Amino acid sequence: MRLVVNGHPVEAAPRPGQCLRTLLRELGWFGVKKGCDAGDCGACTVHVDGAPVHSCLYPAFRAEDAAVTTIEGLADLDPEPGLHPMQQAFLDAQGFQCGFCTAGMVMTAAALDQSQTHDLASALKGNLCRCTGYRAIADAVAGVAHCHADAAGGAVGRNVPAPAGPAIVTGAARYTMDVAPEGELAGLLHMKILRAEVPHARIRAIDAAAARALPGVVAVLTYEDAPERLFSTARHHHATDDVDDTRVLDPVIRHIGQRVAAVVAENEAVAEAACALIRVDYEPLPAVFDPEAAMEEGAPALHGEKGAESRIADPARNIVARLHSETGNVAAGFAAADVIHEASYQSQRLQHAHLETHGAIGWLDGDGRLTLRSSTQTPFLTRDALADLMGLPRDKVRVFAARVGGGFGGKQEMLVEDIVGLAVLKTGRPVKLEYTRAEQFAASTSRHPMRVKVKLGATRDGRLTAIQLDMLLNTGAYGNHAVGVLFHGAGECVALYRCPNKRVDGRSVYTNSLPSGAFRGYGLSQTIFAVESALDELAHRLGIDPFALRRLNVITPDDHAGHDDVEIGSYGLDQCLDAVEAGLRGPLPALGPDWAVGRGMAAAMIDTIPPRGHVGQTRLRLTAEGRYELATGTAEFGNGTTTVHAQIAAGALNAAIAQISIRQSDTDHVTHDTGAYGSTGTVVAGAATQRAAEALALMIRQAAGARLGVPPEACRIAGDDVIAGEARLPLGDLAPLEAVGEANGTPRSVAFNVQGFEVAVNRRTGEIRILRSVHGADAGTVINPLQCRGQVEGGVAQAIGAALYEELRMDGQGAVSNPSFRGYHIPAFADVPVTQVFFADTHDRIGPLGAKSMSESPFNPVAPALANAIFDATGVRLRATPFTADRLYTFLIEKEPA
Repeated sequence: MRLVVNGHPVEAAPRPGQCLRTLLRELGWFGVKKGCDAGDCGACTVHVDGAPVHSCLYPAFRAEDAAVTTIEGLADLDPEPGLHPMQQAFLDAQGFQCGFCTAGMVMTAAALDQSQTHDLASALKGNLCRCTGYRAIADAVAGVAHCHADAAGGAVGRNVPAPAGPAIVTGAARYTMDVAPEGELAGLLHMKILRAEVPHARIRAIDAAAARALPGVVAVLTYEDAPERLFSTARHHHATDDVDDTRVLDPVIRHIGQRVAAVVAENEAVAEAACALIRVDYEPLPAVFDPEAAMEEGAPALHGEKGAESRIADPARNIVARLHSETGNVAAGFAAADVIHEASYQSQRLQHAHLETHGAIGWLDGDGRLTLRSSTQTPFLTRDALADLMGLPRDKVRVFAARVGGGFGGKQEMLVEDIVGLAVLKTGRPVKLEYTRAEQFAASTSRHPMRVKVKLGATRDGRLTAIQLDMLLNTGAYGNHAVGVLFHGAGECVALYRCPNKRVDGRSVYTNSLPSGAFRGYGLSQTIFAVESALDELAHRLGIDPFALRRLNVITPDDHAGHDDVEIGSYGLDQCLDAVEAGLRGPLPALGPDWAVGRGMAAAMIDTIPPRGHVGQTRLRLTAEGRYELATGTAEFGNGTTTVHAQIAAGALNAAIAQISIRQSDTDHVTHDTGAYGSTGTVVAGAATQRAAEALALMIRQAAGARLGVPPEACRIAGDDVIAGEARLPLGDLAPLEAVGEANGTPRSVAFNVQGFEVAVNRRTGEIRILRSVHGADAGTVINPLQCRGQVEGGVAQAIGAALYEELRMDGQGAVSNPSFRGYHIPAFADVPVTQVFFADTHDRIGPLGAKSMSESPFNPVAPALANAIFDATGVRLRATPFTADRLYTFLIEKEPA
């Protein structure tokens, strides 16, 4: 067939059933993304004869004789040279974060007529974004420009555009799978995974003869081909922080969806067909799905055979980790209380739902080095784990990330790199594995489902006398992050409050279900939901305003914030409380007899860096062209670190952003970086960049002073030159100069967030409408206000979905029953209210240039604030998320029967 793609005549022969998306990518148009392959997310949107279509649903043969336009050719449709107006609008408004959805979003927006731009909820209903919260996208479509022009120096505190912006809006940005099978990737093989359909069993035998005999199959890997070494898929600075309970391929199946075998073939179709030919003989084992039942005597022990070297707390009782901590005397605290509140709260399993699924491409480079191009938040930790697992020296393994399409903690795991690395070593050829959306939902990781019992004691005037938590975490079939989520979840939720008597008990428990893992907030969203809901209930019992109760009990600048290395580097909680309270003031609207209106709030604190070390390193080099090359290990996945690092360096070097080129997330670039998780991209890696830039600036002044015969302090860097009095020296004349900056993640500070909502609840249906959303954030010095606002808006939007409707559901055998965007509802444009964001005016004495972290923390107070607002409106207390309309309706009927 013939078609025209972006003005280029093309002859193609689509395979039977092939969609237009895969054909276009095979032709090299990588701006067409795979987010779902089901027509749900819009990341693959292209124009066919001027009309936007989801190319994953569009049969390739239907494009015969058509003119197809992808994001790469959009600008050519405009008669003026340069970017298409919609591409420019997305740049000016910074209408993206990770950028994976942006090409499809721009293509849809570019096709809108004037009437459609006034109803974006309908016009953009087919395009999903997991990062932004949609406000920046709405600004882009409306033509609202926020970004400042580039200028030398003074970059900090300005809305500097993301350096990758032009590549993102034109489709030139390269994500993990955006690479042609040529050069070192010539002969690329494709992997598909055969996954278990039973929750607990021992493999008696695997018959893969028919699969191996299928033409095009290169290898079938089973547990007999895999290293016997145990490891954890979780990635932390200290590998021993997580229990070792996982094998690359295991003869024991512990959850539906677990790997059974891997097929490596010349193409995906053959690999998938071969998977269907593999026969597995299982010895069924009893399964357990409830964490309470899993701890009972006689329950099946999922990892009962593992010894002390795995560091599992109690394998026989399925307890991965336990926590018991008490300060003061809790019993005495409750005895002294005038009022005691006690209740249990539950948080559900969530999927990260980043639009770029897990995937990796591996090969052996010219030196025989195992090389992985992966969608990961932790390239250095993954390299180290791969080297240990495969028995290779570290210098024989390289891991790097291209641009990463979202993460939210889900890519703080080694879920694909191990099996891809094994296949590369077994076959000697490059191998690709890319999860489908169904695999992403059913076979990766989720947020830990958690039950938290809270007991609070207080005097009549509202002063807390005792806080007690009992936490039960369902960590699923494997213990990745089971320890860290338990301990982190038990921390700042109670450390926020001044109370002499505190006790926390907790257990992370194995069950035969999907493994839980790292998720935005890392346990705090679940415990903060419990504690902040309980505090609201206590406030109502005492007749005290919820804001006043917090002000009475929260820590102050003079208090100790928790762990020994945690300090209150700056304190903006009071400003956050004031801003949110002011934002909710005014009379409640009257919406008619069917609607009840109420308001609620919640507060949150988070340590700005994970405990026990988090290393960042930056290498900054001056070139002969008078430019700076900045190499850093941290990954960019919508967290904005690339922009922030450019701003930090430009400020210290009095340079323009355009003078700085950035290479990142590659184990070849720097010695080590712990990874982009725990909101450390600014406060750790950014601190390393600041130190490297300041060191290089000093070296430049010293070199210029020596050249000009003046003291270094007489020299001033000004853009492309160094100036001393009347003398001017081109910066490039001093090259090459290089400086290295390092940060070790200690001491740590704390950041604060306060969320407020005004909601309306329909008494007849249970429908919840958010009328106002107000958020106060203490991020210290805000290096890029527009970008930081986007982090807050995106976190609030994601948390609204988690509070109201998102739920990864399991059937009776522990299988995920809604593995698609059609069955798992993430917020669309129409679902997300505008959130007013207020930043506290603080300067942190610990963070780089006074900054604090603000990537994951906005998520944490949202669910309790919504629960508290719903109670204020209806008198119904919801103690389990999500607050779906049908669940709320049931409580409303019980409260006010018809």
